[in-house]
Amino acid sequence: MRTDALLVLEDGKAFDGIALGTTGEVTGEVVFNTSMTGYQEILTDPSYKGQIVTMTSSHIGNTGICAEDPESAQPYVSGLIVREMCDVPSSWRAQESLPDYLARYGIMALTSVDTRSLTRHIRTRGAMKGIISTESHDVARLQALAAAAPSVSDLDLVREVTCRAPYTWEEGTAPEWRLHGFHHLPPTGYHIIVYDCGVKRNMLRLLVDLGCRVTVIPATTSASEALALRPDGILLSNGPGDPERVPYLVETTRQLIGRVPIFGICLGHQVLGLALGGRTYKLRFGHHGGNQPVRDTRTGQITITAQNHNYCVDVDSLPSGDVEITHINLNDGTVEGLRHRRWLIFSVQHHPEASPGPYDAETLFRYFIEMIQETRKG
Repeated sequence: MRTDALLVLEDGKAFDGIALGTTGEVTGEVVFNTSMTGYQEILTDPSYKGQIVTMTSSHIGNTGICAEDPESAQPYVSGLIVREMCDVPSSWRAQESLPDYLARYGIMALTSVDTRSLTRHIRTRGAMKGIISTESHDVARLQALAAAAPSVSDLDLVREVTCRAPYTWEEGTAPEWRLHGFHHLPPTGYHIIVYDCGVKRNMLRLLVDLGCRVTVIPATTSASEALALRPDGILLSNGPGDPERVPYLVETTRQLIGRVPIFGICLGHQVLGLALGGRTYKLRFGHHGGNQPVRDTRTGQITITAQNHNYCVDVDSLPSGDVEITHINLNDGTVEGLRHRRWLIFSVQHHPEASPGPYDAETLFRYFIEMIQETRKG
Protein backbone atom coordinates (compact mmCIF):
# COMPACT_ATOMS: atom_id res chain seq x y z
CA MET A 1 0.00 0.00 0.00
CA ARG A 2 1.29 3.44 -0.94
CA THR A 3 0.58 6.38 1.35
CA ASP A 4 1.55 10.04 1.13
CA ALA A 5 4.28 10.77 3.66
CA LEU A 6 6.68 13.46 4.77
CA LEU A 7 10.31 13.41 5.88
CA VAL A 8 11.27 16.25 8.21
CA LEU A 9 14.80 16.80 9.47
CA GLU A 10 15.58 18.30 12.84
CA ASP A 11 16.62 21.56 11.16
CA GLY A 12 13.15 21.88 9.61
CA LYS A 13 14.01 20.82 6.05
CA ALA A 14 11.11 18.75 4.65
CA PHE A 15 10.78 16.30 1.74
CA ASP A 16 7.58 14.87 0.27
CA GLY A 17 7.36 11.20 -0.62
CA ILE A 18 5.27 8.05 -0.73
CA ALA A 19 5.50 5.52 2.11
CA LEU A 20 5.90 1.81 1.48
CA GLY A 21 6.35 -1.13 3.81
CA THR A 22 4.39 0.23 6.76
CA THR A 23 2.69 3.37 8.00
CA GLY A 24 2.98 5.52 11.11
CA GLU A 25 5.96 7.56 12.29
CA VAL A 26 9.60 6.56 12.61
CA THR A 27 12.62 8.55 13.77
CA GLY A 28 16.34 8.00 13.26
CA GLU A 29 19.59 9.56 12.17
CA VAL A 30 19.38 10.28 8.44
CA VAL A 31 22.48 9.25 6.48
CA PHE A 32 23.18 8.50 2.83
CA ASN A 33 24.80 5.48 1.16
CA THR A 34 26.45 5.76 -2.27
CA SER A 35 26.33 2.07 -3.18
CA MET A 36 24.56 1.21 -6.43
CA THR A 37 23.83 -2.37 -5.35
CA GLY A 38 23.85 -4.36 -2.13
CA TYR A 39 20.76 -2.80 -0.59
CA GLN A 40 19.83 -6.10 1.10
CA GLU A 41 23.22 -6.28 2.80
CA ILE A 42 22.82 -2.64 3.85
CA LEU A 43 19.35 -3.22 5.31
CA THR A 44 20.59 -6.18 7.37
CA ASP A 45 23.87 -4.63 8.55
CA PRO A 46 23.46 -4.15 12.34
CA SER A 47 25.75 -1.12 12.09
CA TYR A 48 22.74 0.79 10.71
CA LYS A 49 20.74 0.34 13.92
CA GLY A 50 18.99 3.64 14.69
CA GLN A 51 19.55 5.14 11.23
CA ILE A 52 17.34 6.05 8.28
CA VAL A 53 19.35 5.25 5.15
CA THR A 54 19.06 7.28 1.96
CA MET A 55 20.25 5.48 -1.18
CA THR A 56 21.86 7.87 -3.67
CA SER A 57 21.41 5.45 -6.56
CA SER A 58 18.15 6.41 -8.22
CA HIS A 59 16.64 2.94 -8.75
CA ILE A 60 16.56 0.43 -5.87
CA GLY A 61 15.04 -3.04 -5.66
CA ASN A 62 15.43 -4.36 -9.20
CA THR A 63 17.19 -7.56 -8.03
CA GLY A 64 14.67 -8.22 -5.28
CA ILE A 65 15.44 -10.15 -2.10
CA CYS A 66 17.36 -13.43 -1.88
CA ALA A 67 17.55 -15.56 1.28
CA GLU A 68 21.30 -16.12 0.75
CA ASP A 69 22.24 -12.44 0.93
CA PRO A 70 21.37 -11.04 4.40
CA GLU A 71 24.24 -10.09 6.69
CA SER A 72 22.13 -10.87 9.77
CA ALA A 73 18.81 -12.44 10.69
CA GLN A 74 16.74 -9.28 10.14
CA PRO A 75 16.87 -5.70 8.84
CA TYR A 76 18.20 -3.19 11.38
CA VAL A 77 17.63 0.14 9.64
CA SER A 78 14.99 2.42 11.09
CA GLY A 79 13.87 3.43 7.63
CA LEU A 80 14.84 3.52 3.95
CA ILE A 81 14.64 6.48 1.55
CA VAL A 82 14.89 6.05 -2.23
CA ARG A 83 14.16 7.96 -5.42
CA GLU A 84 12.39 5.05 -7.08
CA MET A 85 11.67 1.56 -5.77
CA CYS A 86 11.14 -1.43 -8.03
CA ASP A 87 8.00 -3.46 -7.22
CA VAL A 88 8.74 -6.30 -9.66
CA PRO A 89 12.30 -7.70 -9.43
CA SER A 90 13.92 -9.18 -12.53
CA SER A 91 16.77 -11.29 -11.07
CA TRP A 92 16.59 -15.09 -11.31
CA ARG A 93 17.75 -15.20 -7.67
CA ALA A 94 14.87 -13.05 -6.40
CA GLN A 95 12.49 -14.75 -3.98
CA GLU A 96 10.63 -11.66 -2.80
CA SER A 97 10.23 -8.02 -3.80
CA LEU A 98 11.87 -5.32 -1.73
CA PRO A 99 8.53 -3.64 -0.80
CA ASP A 100 7.12 -6.99 0.39
CA TYR A 101 10.28 -7.66 2.42
CA LEU A 102 10.06 -4.27 4.12
CA ALA A 103 6.37 -4.81 4.87
CA ARG A 104 7.10 -8.23 6.38
CA TYR A 105 9.51 -6.68 8.88
CA GLY A 106 7.56 -3.47 9.46
CA ILE A 107 10.28 -1.21 8.03
CA MET A 108 9.05 2.11 6.62
CA ALA A 109 10.41 3.15 3.25
CA LEU A 110 9.94 6.51 1.57
CA THR A 111 10.02 6.61 -2.22
CA SER A 112 9.58 9.36 -4.85
CA VAL A 113 11.95 11.54 -2.80
CA ASP A 114 14.42 13.99 -4.32
CA THR A 115 17.35 12.01 -2.89
CA ARG A 116 19.90 14.18 -4.70
CA SER A 117 18.66 17.26 -2.87
CA LEU A 118 18.49 15.38 0.43
CA THR A 119 22.03 14.06 0.04
CA ARG A 120 23.40 17.49 -0.81
CA HIS A 121 21.67 18.90 2.26
CA ILE A 122 23.21 16.27 4.53
CA ARG A 123 26.65 16.81 3.01
CA THR A 124 26.32 20.54 3.72
CA ARG A 125 24.66 20.44 7.14
CA GLY A 126 25.83 17.02 8.37
CA ALA A 127 23.94 13.86 9.29
CA MET A 128 21.03 14.70 11.57
CA LYS A 129 17.94 13.24 13.15
CA GLY A 130 14.76 13.03 11.11
CA ILE A 131 11.25 11.63 11.14
CA ILE A 132 9.12 9.97 8.45
CA SER A 133 5.39 10.33 9.01
CA THR A 134 2.25 9.17 7.22
CA GLU A 135 0.11 10.64 10.02
CA SER A 136 0.93 14.32 9.86
CA HIS A 137 2.11 16.99 7.45
CA ASP A 138 2.62 19.56 10.20
CA VAL A 139 6.28 20.41 9.60
CA ALA A 140 6.71 22.29 12.88
CA ARG A 141 5.31 19.40 14.91
CA LEU A 142 7.41 16.83 13.10
CA GLN A 143 10.55 18.94 13.43
CA ALA A 144 10.01 19.10 17.20
CA LEU A 145 9.56 15.32 17.36
CA ALA A 146 12.72 14.76 15.33
CA ALA A 147 14.74 17.11 17.51
CA ALA A 148 13.45 15.42 20.69
CA ALA A 149 14.23 11.88 19.48
CA PRO A 150 17.14 10.06 21.16
CA SER A 151 20.49 10.65 19.47
CA VAL A 152 22.48 7.68 18.20
CA SER A 153 25.51 9.29 19.83
CA ASP A 154 23.91 8.96 23.27
CA LEU A 155 22.89 5.31 23.09
CA ASP A 156 24.66 2.00 23.61
CA LEU A 157 23.30 0.33 20.49
CA VAL A 158 25.78 -2.54 20.68
CA ARG A 159 23.83 -4.07 23.57
CA GLU A 160 20.75 -4.06 21.34
CA VAL A 161 22.33 -5.97 18.44
CA THR A 162 24.84 -8.33 20.07
CA CYS A 163 24.02 -12.01 20.51
CA ARG A 164 22.56 -13.10 23.84
CA ALA A 165 24.74 -16.19 24.25
CA PRO A 166 27.86 -17.67 22.60
CA TYR A 167 27.40 -19.79 19.50
CA THR A 168 29.55 -21.57 16.94
CA TRP A 169 29.55 -20.69 13.23
CA GLU A 170 30.37 -23.34 10.64
CA GLU A 171 29.07 -21.99 7.31
CA GLY A 172 31.60 -20.84 4.74
CA THR A 173 31.00 -18.96 1.52
CA ALA A 174 29.53 -20.74 -1.49
CA PRO A 175 32.29 -22.28 -3.66
CA GLU A 176 31.58 -19.94 -6.58
CA TRP A 177 32.26 -16.90 -4.36
CA ARG A 178 35.53 -18.07 -2.80
CA LEU A 179 38.47 -16.01 -3.98
CA HIS A 180 42.19 -15.65 -3.34
CA GLY A 181 42.61 -19.40 -2.96
CA PHE A 182 40.92 -19.49 0.46
CA HIS A 183 39.44 -22.89 -0.34
CA HIS A 184 42.90 -24.24 -1.27
CA LEU A 185 44.31 -23.60 2.19
CA PRO A 186 44.61 -26.59 4.52
CA PRO A 187 42.39 -26.27 7.60
CA THR A 188 44.30 -24.37 10.25
CA GLY A 189 42.10 -25.44 13.11
CA TYR A 190 42.71 -22.05 14.74
CA HIS A 191 40.03 -21.09 17.20
CA ILE A 192 38.83 -17.54 16.51
CA ILE A 193 36.68 -15.76 19.07
CA VAL A 194 34.49 -13.05 17.52
CA TYR A 195 33.17 -10.29 19.75
CA ASP A 196 29.72 -9.64 18.30
CA CYS A 197 29.15 -5.90 18.29
CA GLY A 198 26.79 -6.35 15.33
CA VAL A 199 28.86 -8.79 13.29
CA LYS A 200 28.16 -9.37 9.60
CA ARG A 201 27.84 -12.97 8.49
CA ASN A 202 30.40 -12.73 5.71
CA MET A 203 33.15 -12.03 8.24
CA LEU A 204 32.33 -15.36 9.85
CA ARG A 205 32.15 -17.15 6.49
CA LEU A 206 35.60 -15.95 5.45
CA LEU A 207 37.10 -17.17 8.72
CA VAL A 208 35.55 -20.58 8.08
CA ASP A 209 36.96 -20.52 4.53
CA LEU A 210 40.38 -20.08 6.12
CA GLY A 211 39.92 -23.30 8.06
CA CYS A 212 39.15 -21.69 11.42
CA ARG A 213 36.85 -22.79 14.20
CA VAL A 214 34.65 -19.79 14.94
CA THR A 215 32.92 -18.96 18.22
CA VAL A 216 30.81 -15.81 18.43
CA ILE A 217 30.39 -14.24 21.87
CA PRO A 218 28.36 -11.31 23.24
CA ALA A 219 30.06 -7.93 23.31
CA THR A 220 29.65 -7.87 27.09
CA THR A 221 31.84 -10.96 27.60
CA SER A 222 34.74 -10.28 29.96
CA ALA A 223 38.37 -10.78 28.99
CA SER A 224 38.75 -13.68 31.42
CA GLU A 225 35.68 -15.43 29.97
CA ALA A 226 37.00 -14.98 26.44
CA LEU A 227 40.48 -16.25 27.33
CA ALA A 228 38.93 -19.28 29.07
CA LEU A 229 37.74 -20.37 25.60
CA ARG A 230 41.42 -20.69 24.60
CA PRO A 231 41.31 -18.52 21.46
CA ASP A 232 44.13 -18.43 18.94
CA GLY A 233 42.92 -15.01 17.81
CA ILE A 234 40.18 -12.49 18.55
CA LEU A 235 38.14 -10.49 16.05
CA LEU A 236 36.41 -7.31 17.22
CA SER A 237 33.50 -6.90 14.81
CA ASN A 238 31.69 -3.97 13.31
CA GLY A 239 28.72 -2.46 15.08
CA PRO A 240 26.49 0.61 15.47
CA GLY A 241 26.85 3.89 17.26
CA ASP A 242 29.51 5.81 19.12
CA PRO A 243 32.48 3.69 20.31
CA GLU A 244 32.66 5.78 23.47
CA ARG A 245 29.25 4.38 24.47
CA VAL A 246 30.79 0.91 24.96
CA PRO A 247 33.41 1.53 27.69
CA TYR A 248 33.02 -2.05 28.91
CA LEU A 249 34.28 -3.36 25.56
CA VAL A 250 37.13 -0.85 25.50
CA GLU A 251 38.26 -2.02 28.94
CA THR A 252 37.92 -5.68 27.93
CA THR A 253 40.02 -5.02 24.83
CA ARG A 254 42.63 -3.26 26.94
CA GLN A 255 42.89 -6.40 29.09
CA LEU A 256 43.23 -8.64 26.00
CA ILE A 257 46.03 -6.62 24.41
CA GLY A 258 49.28 -8.56 24.49
CA ARG A 259 47.52 -11.80 25.42
CA VAL A 260 46.27 -12.90 22.00
CA PRO A 261 46.40 -11.61 18.38
CA ILE A 262 43.56 -9.13 17.73
CA PHE A 263 41.94 -7.97 14.49
CA GLY A 264 39.46 -5.07 14.62
CA ILE A 265 36.98 -4.09 11.91
CA CYS A 266 35.05 -0.79 11.79
CA LEU A 267 33.68 -0.31 15.34
CA GLY A 268 36.26 -2.88 16.43
CA HIS A 269 38.94 -0.64 14.92
CA GLN A 270 37.63 2.35 16.85
CA VAL A 271 37.46 0.34 20.09
CA LEU A 272 41.08 -0.70 19.59
CA GLY A 273 42.03 2.93 19.04
CA LEU A 274 40.41 3.87 22.35
CA ALA A 275 41.98 0.89 24.15
CA LEU A 276 45.41 1.94 22.90
CA GLY A 277 44.98 5.40 24.40
CA GLY A 278 43.53 7.28 21.44
CA ARG A 279 40.36 9.29 20.96
CA THR A 280 37.50 9.17 18.46
CA TYR A 281 35.33 11.86 16.91
CA LYS A 282 32.20 12.05 14.77
CA LEU A 283 32.50 12.72 11.06
CA ARG A 284 30.27 15.33 9.47
CA PHE A 285 28.24 12.88 7.39
CA GLY A 286 30.15 9.63 7.75
CA HIS A 287 31.40 7.14 5.20
CA HIS A 288 28.63 4.95 3.80
CA GLY A 289 29.06 3.20 0.48
CA GLY A 290 31.10 0.87 -1.69
CA ASN A 291 33.43 3.34 -3.40
CA GLN A 292 35.82 4.66 -0.74
CA PRO A 293 39.48 4.69 -1.90
CA VAL A 294 41.98 3.64 0.75
CA ARG A 295 45.77 3.75 0.46
CA ASP A 296 48.10 1.33 2.24
CA THR A 297 50.81 3.62 3.63
CA ARG A 298 53.39 0.82 3.54
CA THR A 299 52.96 -0.35 -0.06
CA GLY A 300 51.14 2.55 -1.73
CA GLN A 301 48.46 0.15 -2.97
CA ILE A 302 44.99 1.66 -3.46
CA THR A 303 41.96 -0.42 -2.51
CA ILE A 304 38.33 0.46 -3.25
CA THR A 305 36.45 -0.37 -0.09
CA ALA A 306 32.97 -0.66 1.38
CA GLN A 307 32.38 1.43 4.49
CA ASN A 308 29.69 2.22 7.02
CA HIS A 309 30.67 4.41 9.94
CA ASN A 310 30.07 7.85 11.42
CA TYR A 311 33.04 7.88 13.81
CA CYS A 312 36.78 7.94 13.27
CA VAL A 313 39.98 7.48 15.26
CA ASP A 314 41.86 10.74 15.84
CA VAL A 315 45.29 10.20 14.28
CA ASP A 316 46.95 12.77 16.54
CA SER A 317 45.70 11.09 19.71
CA LEU A 318 47.47 7.75 19.16
CA PRO A 319 50.83 7.04 20.79
CA SER A 320 53.04 7.38 17.71
CA GLY A 321 55.90 5.39 19.15
CA ASP A 322 53.74 2.28 19.56
CA VAL A 323 51.06 2.62 16.87
CA GLU A 324 51.60 2.79 13.12
CA ILE A 325 48.95 4.19 10.78
CA THR A 326 48.71 1.62 7.99
CA HIS A 327 45.82 2.92 5.86
CA ILE A 328 44.51 6.37 4.93
CA ASN A 329 41.22 7.39 3.29
CA LEU A 330 42.09 9.26 0.08
CA ASN A 331 38.88 11.31 0.13
CA ASP A 332 39.44 13.07 3.45
CA GLY A 333 42.72 11.78 4.90
CA THR A 334 41.10 10.03 7.87
CA VAL A 335 42.59 6.94 9.53
CA GLU A 336 41.59 3.68 7.83
CA GLY A 337 43.94 1.24 9.53
CA LEU A 338 46.50 0.82 12.29
CA ARG A 339 48.79 -1.77 13.81
CA HIS A 340 50.82 -2.00 17.00
CA ARG A 341 54.57 -2.16 16.60
CA ARG A 342 55.13 -4.58 19.51
CA TRP A 343 51.92 -6.53 19.94
CA LEU A 344 50.11 -8.59 17.32
CA ILE A 345 47.26 -6.15 16.80
CA PHE A 346 45.90 -4.53 13.66
CA SER A 347 42.61 -3.04 12.53
CA VAL A 348 40.87 -1.40 9.61
CA GLN A 349 38.03 1.11 9.45
CA HIS A 350 36.52 -0.28 6.26
CA HIS A 351 34.77 -3.63 5.66
CA PRO A 352 37.20 -6.08 4.01
CA GLU A 353 34.50 -8.76 3.90
CA ALA A 354 32.01 -6.64 1.94
CA SER A 355 33.61 -6.90 -1.53
CA PRO A 356 32.00 -3.92 -3.31
CA GLY A 357 33.31 -5.16 -6.68
CA PRO A 358 37.04 -5.54 -6.04
CA TYR A 359 37.93 -8.31 -3.59
CA ASP A 360 41.48 -7.30 -2.74
CA ALA A 361 40.66 -6.20 0.84
CA GLU A 362 39.65 -9.79 1.68
CA THR A 363 43.35 -10.62 1.98
CA LEU A 364 43.34 -8.93 5.38
CA PHE A 365 41.67 -12.04 6.77
CA ARG A 366 44.57 -14.11 5.45
CA TYR A 367 46.96 -11.62 7.09
CA PHE A 368 45.17 -12.22 10.40
CA ILE A 369 45.79 -15.96 10.08
CA GLU A 370 49.43 -15.38 9.18
CA MET A 371 49.75 -13.20 12.27
CA ILE A 372 48.45 -16.06 14.39
CA GLN A 373 50.94 -18.39 12.73
CA GLU A 374 53.71 -16.06 13.90
CA THR A 375 52.71 -16.76 17.50
CA ARG A 376 53.05 -20.49 16.81
CA LYS A 377 56.60 -20.03 15.52
CA GLY A 378 57.53 -18.29 18.72
